Amino acid sequence: MPPADPKTELTIRRHGVVAVIMREERFLVIRRAAGIAAPGKYCFPGGGIEPGELEDEALRRELLEELAAEVQPLRCIWRSVTPWGVALSWWFSALTDTATIVPNPAEVDSVHWLLRDEMLTLPELLESNRLFLDAIAAGEISLS
Repeated sequence: MPPADPKTELTIRRHGVVAVIMREERFLVIRRAAGIAAPGKYCFPGGGIEPGELEDEALRRELLEELAAEVQPLRCIWRSVTPWGVALSWWFSALTDTATIVPNPAEVDSVHWLLRDEMLTLPELLESNRLFLDAIAAGEISLS
């Protein structure tokens, strides 16, 4: 992973985690509910890191809150900073063997398993997710 740009770090307002979960070649993607930030947008599941919380702890908590699903964070595969100052840690993760996905309607409108190319056709895809998918295509991120 390339180091963060020191100029960018000065603008960081929050820290978040993103779960990259795959089933064969498909990614687990959610569409955000109407009552939260960026309503109707498609993205990987995840959310903010609370004070004193480790990244993997935040990832587990967020997936339980959004999808009632237990997840196993495997490794951090990428880091980025959004234009609005959110530092994101992208974690390759796996659903536990007993995980069942049940979307929380307050946070998640719908759940999808999409190929990378299918995601890129979504006009409502969050830009940070588009940049992540582009980094995969450029060979900057390994999912194996």
